Amino acid sequence: MEKKLPESLQKLIKKVEEAFPEDPRMVQLFINCFTNTLDTTVKRLEDGTTYIITGDIPAMWLRDSVAQIRPYLMAAGEDKEIADMLVGLVRKQFFYVNLDPYANAFNQEANGNCWEHDETDMLPWIWERKYELDSLCYPIQLAYLVWKNTGRTDHFDETFVKGVRRILEVWRTEQHHEERSPYHFVRKNCYFTDTLSRGGKGALVKSGTGLIWSGFRPSDDSCVYGYLIPSNMFAVVVLGYLAEIANQVLGDEALAAEAEAFRMEVKEAIETLAVVKNEYYGRIYAYETDGYGQFLLMDDANVPSLLSMEYLGYDGDREVMENTRRFILSEGNPYYFKGKAAGGIGSPHVPPYYIWHIGLAVQGMTESSREEKLRILQLMRDTDGGTGMMHEGFHVDDPTKFTREWFSWANAVFCELVLDYCGVRVVR
Repeated sequence: MEKKLPESLQKLIKKVEEAFPEDPRMVQLFINCFTNTLDTTVKRLEDGTTYIITGDIPAMWLRDSVAQIRPYLMAAGEDKEIADMLVGLVRKQFFYVNLDPYANAFNQEANGNCWEHDETDMLPWIWERKYELDSLCYPIQLAYLVWKNTGRTDHFDETFVKGVRRILEVWRTEQHHEERSPYHFVRKNCYFTDTLSRGGKGALVKSGTGLIWSGFRPSDDSCVYGYLIPSNMFAVVVLGYLAEIANQVLGDEALAAEAEAFRMEVKEAIETLAVVKNEYYGRIYAYETDGYGQFLLMDDANVPSLLSMEYLGYDGDREVMENTRRFILSEGNPYYFKGKAAGGIGSPHVPPYYIWHIGLAVQGMTESSREEKLRILQLMRDTDGGTGMMHEGFHVDDPTKFTREWFSWANAVFCELVLDYCGVRVVR
C-alpha cells in the first residue's frame, strides 16, 4: 500500500495478527476490509465535513455511512485525524437532515443526480427520498458514539440541535401518519417494493399507537405494515442517547425530558403491540405491524433488524428477545436459508437462498460464546468468493455467486466482529 496507515489503525491490525497467528487468510481479509473504507469511500471536504459513498453507488446513505466507519471509532480516542473525520461526518449528516429529514441518501453537491425521478418532493442535493425511520436514528447514534469514544463535544453545535429537533418533529408527525404526514413517494415502472401504495401514502396504519411509521426498511424496500419494529427499537435507543446528550452536554433540561418521555412512550408501544404468541417459539417480537392487529413474522439481514436488538442496545423483555432470536435463526424465518456453504439470514431485497455477511457478523457479535464467534468468522472468511472482500448476499451453496462486489458496510461489520473477538469494542 502506498499510503501509510495511521499508527492507531496499525495497533488494531497488530491485535488481530496476535489473535490469529496461524490464520494468515483471516488477517489478510481483515486488513483488506479494514483499509477499504478509508481508501475508497471517505472524502474529506474543504469545509471540514466528511462525505462517504456506500461503495459501488456514488451517493451517501445516512445509514450506511455510519455503519461503514464503526471500526474506526475504536481508534479515534487516540487519533485526532480519525476523530476529525468522524466529527466531519456528523456535521455532514446533520446538514443533510436539516435539508430534508425524509430523504435517505444524498449527493456530495447540489447536482441533481438521483437514483430515479420519483414523484416526491426532491431537492438537487437528494439522491433518493425514501423515508426510513432508521436513517434518522443513525446520525444521533454516530454523534453519541463519537462523544463516548473520543470525548469530543464540538459536533453538538447549532446544526446538531436544529437537526435533532427536526427529527423529533418528523417522528411526532409520523406517529399520526394518516392524518398529519406530508410525505408521499411514488416510483413508476418498478417492482412493488420500490414504491408506496395508495398514491404514495403506504399501507394503512392505525394512528396514535405510540409507534413511529416508516415508509421503507433499511434494505430500502417498502414496508408491508408501516410500523417497522426493529427501527422503532433503534429509535428507543437513540432517544435515550439524546436525553443523555441534552442533560450532560447541552444543559437543556427541556430537551432531555422530552426525549426521555418519547423514549418511554415508544418502548411501551413496542412491548404492548409488537409482542405476539407463536405456537412453536412462544412470545416473540413481530418484524412489522399495522397497529390494527396484523403483523409480519420474519427478519431481514439489514440493520436495524430483530437480530441486532442487543447489538444496537435495545433492552426489551429478555424472554421475548431470546425466543425471537431462536425464531429468526431458524427456518421458521422465511429469510433464513441453509445450504452446502453456509446458513444465515438473507433479505427479500436479493434473490432467495442468498445470505448476507452483515447478518452473519451481527449474529456473531450478539453471541455470548467465543467459540461461536470464531465459527462465524471462519464462515465469513470462507465465503468471500475468492475476492478478499465481503459482499451483500452470497448463495448458500456457492459463495462465488454474490451480489455487490464492492459493499463497504459488509467489509466494516466483518472488521467489527474480528475486533469484537479480539476484545476491542465500540464504547457506548
